[in-house]
Amino acid sequence: QVQLVESGGGLVQAGGSLRLSCAASGRTSSTYTMGWFRQAPGKEREIVCAISWSGGRTYCADSAKGRFTISRDNAKNTVYLQMNSLKPEETAVYYCAAVYAGANPLTLGRRASEYAYWGQGTQVTVSS
Repeated sequence: QVQLVESGGGLVQAGGSLRLSCAASGRTSSTYTMGWFRQAPGKEREIVCAISWSGGRTYCADSAKGRFTISRDNAKNTVYLQMNSLKPEETAVYYCAAVYAGANPLTLGRRASEYAYWGQGTQVTVSS
């Protein structure tokens, strides 16, 4: 079992930046692929970015490429999402998620259904 706790959300003006953090606890000695998802009211949960256990492979949705960066510090069991040039339409609850990666340190997951563990979410509100 892995427990995930997100932090760093809040209110920011359009064009501003936020850095989200996700602290993992529990069976963190295992290898876990990590992902950031978001869900706006009335919309489906969508992937923002994902990172392999080793950190050697990352993926970001087209909407996030060039503005968002995902990173991780395995010594601190923490994953980060740096978000720059935020847009009002990116207002949503942002969720951290984890899935056991097995023996492959480069495994990535792009769908919510692939992830087994979820945090409670942190609200990000971008004002225009």
